[in-house]
Amino acid sequence: YIIDLEAEKSEILKRYRALLRACKPTMKKGDKKMIRQAFDMAVENHKDMRRKSGEPYIYHPIAVAQIAAEEIGLGTTSIVCALLHDVVEDTHISLE
Repeated sequence: YIIDLEAEKSEILKRYRALLRACKPTMKKGDKKMIRQAFDMAVENHKDMRRKSGEPYIYHPIAVAQIAAEEIGLGTTSIVCALLHDVVEDTHISLE
């Protein structure tokens, strides 16, 4: 089947913006930049990965981060960890 990459990119940004809104209550100065760096790293390292369903893999870490922020009320460190958890697991990137 044909994949609409522009539509996927738009959906990824929509989900990212929703994540930022969920993080707003706990954000402090500099947190948005840290979250963006983690998001960018996750997107870059998962860019060629897809779920069995065919959807972009990045949807999963964003969803985990969304749950951490919205449902559990965790802060920026946890959001960054949620975004990056599969980067460490599935790529050559290490914790360091």
